[in-house]
Amino acid sequence: MSKRVKGNRPLSPHLTIYRPQMSSISSILVRITGVSLALGFILIITWLLAASTNVYYFDCINSILTSWFGIIVLIGSVWALCYHSLGGIRHLIWDMGFGFDLKIADRLGWMVIIGSFVLTIFVVYYSGLLL
Repeated sequence: MSKRVKGNRPLSPHLTIYRPQMSSISSILVRITGVSLALGFILIITWLLAASTNVYYFDCINSILTSWFGIIVLIGSVWALCYHSLGGIRHLIWDMGFGFDLKIADRLGWMVIIGSFVLTIFVVYYSGLLL
């Protein structure tokens, strides 16, 4: 049997020349936000169950959600919801047959990213989450 040589082997060329594209970045972000929204849904269900069962459990969960860590998680969940929703609207536009040009697809990707941050700021400000 031959021994494997583990010396200075070159990397695959695609790893050195690959540049991330807007479509791949936005696709990955939509998947990540989908998973985080599922986890956020579990958090909301836990909060509702604690509110309906026992005051002690509710106080415990509520103290976590109103801490600085909980507020960051809630703001992140709001951003994930905004990004995922706007990404879904972008896919509906693509389903209608529009926006396949590379320049327009890149603009739509940037509009989704910027729009999600603007909507998050709007929702956080008007919901009183930071009070």
